[in-house]
Amino acid sequence: MLLQVIDTLASEPQVVEAVPEKMNLFHMAAYGGWIMVVLAVLLALAIYLFIERLVVIHKSKAEDKSFMDRIKDYIHDGKIDAALNLCRQTDTPSARMVEKGITRIGRPMNDVQVAIENVGNLEVAKLEKNLVILATIAAGAPMLGFLGTVIGMVQTFYNMASNSTGVIELSALSEGMYQAMVTTIGGLIVGILVIFAYNYLVARIDSVVRLLEGRTMEFMDLLNEPA
Repeated sequence: MLLQVIDTLASEPQVVEAVPEKMNLFHMAAYGGWIMVVLAVLLALAIYLFIERLVVIHKSKAEDKSFMDRIKDYIHDGKIDAALNLCRQTDTPSARMVEKGITRIGRPMNDVQVAIENVGNLEVAKLEKNLVILATIAAGAPMLGFLGTVIGMVQTFYNMASNSTGVIELSALSEGMYQAMVTTIGGLIVGILVIFAYNYLVARIDSVVRLLEGRTMEFMDLLNEPA
């Protein structure tokens, strides 16, 4: 009897359950359509701007620690031309501010300070170049994602309304909703990454501004020292 049961089980065809395909980012992005292409372009642009600004900000802080000490020595010794040459050889925002201040030596102190601050404002504006593009991408990417979601849902309901048979297949409905949700995920990912990058750059620029303010105070204190 036991042998008959074993033979019966062996003779019955074995049903192999299909293993669902694992979802990956590439396949998920492909479902999003043209909006995912736009989001990919925006992300690539944001990465380029982030790296470019990061390099510029890093160079603006790469200054010899003995720079101000040498400037003080030159001015105390009356070597104005040597101090100007040192500023021109040092390609940093603070050096350009000090250079402008040196060229105004002999004028009222208020005029000197205003001239330095004007140069400082221009240098900060240079550091903040293209940050508005990053901010726009950070705000616009999620909105594009939501737009893709709305378009996908409209398409899904349109297909449902156009079905003359009155029978709605769950697979077709879920596929349309899946496509709609993908764009939301893509937009949020791009927006989150770019807003973190933007805030990081703003923090780095703030540190450069504090450095420029410190250099301005040092130079004005140097001019106010008794002869």
